Amino acid sequence: MTKSGLDTIQIATILSPYNPWWEEGKVKTEVFKRPIFNKIYKDLLSLKQIISITGPRRVGKTTLLKQIIQSLIQDGHAKPGRIIYFSFDDPLMIEPHVRERFLDEMIKWADITHKSQAVYFFLDEIQRFDRWELYLKKFYDLGFPIRFVISGSASSPIFRKSRESLLGRIKDNHLMPFSFKEFVYFNKAKDQEVLDFVTRAHDFGYRLQREMAVDWKEFHSGAGPLSVSQRIFGELNGQLESYFIEGGFPEAWEIKDVLAKQEYLFDNQVQKVIFEDLVIATEFRKPEKIKSYYLSLIEQPGQEINIEKSSQKIGVSRPMLEKYLPLLEMTDLVKTLPRFSKRPLKFRRGSVKCYLVDLALRNAILKINGSLLSDATTLGFYAENLVFNVLSRYEGAIELTYYKDAKREVDFVVHVGGKRYLPVEVKYRDTIDDLASIKYFIEKFGQKFGIVVTKQFFKPQPEEKSLLFVPLSVFLLFF
Repeated sequence: MTKSGLDTIQIATILSPYNPWWEEGKVKTEVFKRPIFNKIYKDLLSLKQIISITGPRRVGKTTLLKQIIQSLIQDGHAKPGRIIYFSFDDPLMIEPHVRERFLDEMIKWADITHKSQAVYFFLDEIQRFDRWELYLKKFYDLGFPIRFVISGSASSPIFRKSRESLLGRIKDNHLMPFSFKEFVYFNKAKDQEVLDFVTRAHDFGYRLQREMAVDWKEFHSGAGPLSVSQRIFGELNGQLESYFIEGGFPEAWEIKDVLAKQEYLFDNQVQKVIFEDLVIATEFRKPEKIKSYYLSLIEQPGQEINIEKSSQKIGVSRPMLEKYLPLLEMTDLVKTLPRFSKRPLKFRRGSVKCYLVDLALRNAILKINGSLLSDATTLGFYAENLVFNVLSRYEGAIELTYYKDAKREVDFVVHVGGKRYLPVEVKYRDTIDDLASIKYFIEKFGQKFGIVVTKQFFKPQPEEKSLLFVPLSVFLLFF
């Protein structure tokens, strides 16, 4: 190895362990494919743009890359030797004289080796390589026959740098922890009746998001989304109880010891995210204070945050706290919900709620186990958090807010444009009362209907034509 860089033999030697399909002609990876796989694979085959996959640690980004590689080979789109995977977690990247030139020389090596034939590069943990976006921009603009698929463990480095240098050249896909729907797909893959119902519920949600209308007769008919056997509903509720505890990080599911699982989640999803990813992304030098603030936020998911009171509570100035919350959002630890305003996208200073990206992290930090299922109050908070997570993915939504005035509050309001709103209230309890707030909102803003998310099936009064009552384990399948 010379100070000027790496020679051809060295590059091939470094890459070989990462690319066993060069010799074996196939990829060993997980069989289960998340729904986002089809979208990314289609984009890779049809678009010229760089494909990026961002999201929290340990949600399956590397697995997704390997599945795409597997499909490229199986479908005959590329020969195994023209698919190159590399992770910038490699210890070799510690050496400055290697790190500075490695990506540039690796791409040139591939172009020479394959005689200008199309090559697919899968670059994992790319946020660890300084100025990666400049190299990709160079080869993209020069028209090299290269397709790039990149991934990063934190959303912030990818978005911050891509905005600066890769505008119009990159298409991002944000991979989050497994949703409840994916959790059911994964665990009930062999139960066709359950899968058929999930598909039916999903199809209803698809129409709801596009049409913002409900065929009431169909909704309550035998073919409607709520038409489900007692067995299937029981299976879904059993999966929901497991999801409350296990969350959406697939690697953690394999750890059977509860304490070991909690330590794994805390170390990988909190400690490393704040003390490594956040520092890389923002060059922020006081991660301990952000960690303290994050721990204060997990006490009650969905709580309304008053910046002034919070600053006094943890001894940090208001301006610093106003800086901390966006940083935590960058790292996919929390998401915020602004207060309702009829003016789209208006953020009201000091009026915001905070939710967790995945509830398993709260369980890990607070050492919560199966006893959670007997805590009705906490389950209510958890149900609200899960509803927030799926509504955040509401297709076509302009904004998601909560409504609050001096007397009333509605948990969520989906803004879909044209003065159209979908109010959603969460009542995850054995009895349902006090629906005055959501009814008031529907009447005040001239909306056609709202949704009440319940614990069990609830039969509305015959004259009730403005509210859909949907059990949580069914509602989460809509999105």
